[in-house]
Amino acid sequence: MRFGYSSDCLRHDPGPRHPESPDRLRAIRRGLAHRHGVEYVDADPITAEAARRVHDDDYVTEFREFCDSGGGQWDPDTVAVEATWEAACKSAGLAVWAAEEAVAGATGRDTPFSLGRPPGHHAVADDAMGFCFFNNAAVAAQATLDDGLDRVAVIDWDVHHGNGTQDIFYDRGDVCYCSIHEHGLYPGTGTVDETGAGEGTGTTVNIPFRAGSGDAAYVEALETAFAPVLAGFDPDLLLISAGFDAHVNDPISRMSVSTEGYGVLAARARSLADRLDAALGFVLEGGYGLETIADGVEMTNEVFDGYEPVEPDDDVDDDAQSVIDDARAAHGLGEK
Repeated sequence: MRFGYSSDCLRHDPGPRHPESPDRLRAIRRGLAHRHGVEYVDADPITAEAARRVHDDDYVTEFREFCDSGGGQWDPDTVAVEATWEAACKSAGLAVWAAEEAVAGATGRDTPFSLGRPPGHHAVADDAMGFCFFNNAAVAAQATLDDGLDRVAVIDWDVHHGNGTQDIFYDRGDVCYCSIHEHGLYPGTGTVDETGAGEGTGTTVNIPFRAGSGDAAYVEALETAFAPVLAGFDPDLLLISAGFDAHVNDPISRMSVSTEGYGVLAARARSLADRLDAALGFVLEGGYGLETIADGVEMTNEVFDGYEPVEPDDDVDDDAQSVIDDARAAHGLGEK
């Protein structure tokens, strides 16, 4: 893979006790250091004008002025410093790079993965929240639509529901948002009956699994809930909001995805993009165990470097299957 990266993203430092630490990127870099052929690419930061294509004018201005004045506690979870504006613009710019590289034809070992922070999927149109300031995946999706694509899909396997990405595109028919997340975890959104509105009716798919769900359930959700909806949606680009905090050893979640499971998800995403004839790019979201986020990104890279991950051999438990069945029913898919 080719990784979008900039040391500017390290300058956003919310403090030594905050889980969204610059050490997350440092750990990823250490994990990839011994891998042959890994390439890092910098990208231009987005402009305030680009941010305003998915965020409200007043919010963009307020966020910039907040950072210019030295930052501080935006909300109980979300902290900015003076350099956060620059880091957030760069993080979104790296996501745009990944989307544009994918659309330009990057495949195989050149598949783009943006390693930006702060993450983005909780940022709504008019507010920062959940460690996120600009919605990186949304900015990237909008940039490719502005450049002429008809439809973009986002699969979000971060353990938290990407309420921001969902909200930004909820009533639009040109972006399909699909999320697997832990039920009841922050921010508490993402029920199966949240399926879109207006022109976006049917373009939101939510799989809120109970705590403890693992590899088999995640793969089943992707293949039997997301894939058929996306086949009907027919996207030109598939973006993966790749959080690694559903890992069994992540410190702030209770899910049971293994490192090998993330490899299977990466391989299934690649296969799905091929079936859809869609470009494919990855955008980093969460993941707060330094070892587990490094392992997840490294495993994803290995899959695109030829490794064939071991498919899960356990069955999907009844609770997880019930959630998948409910999501299928909400989208008129009926029995498998």
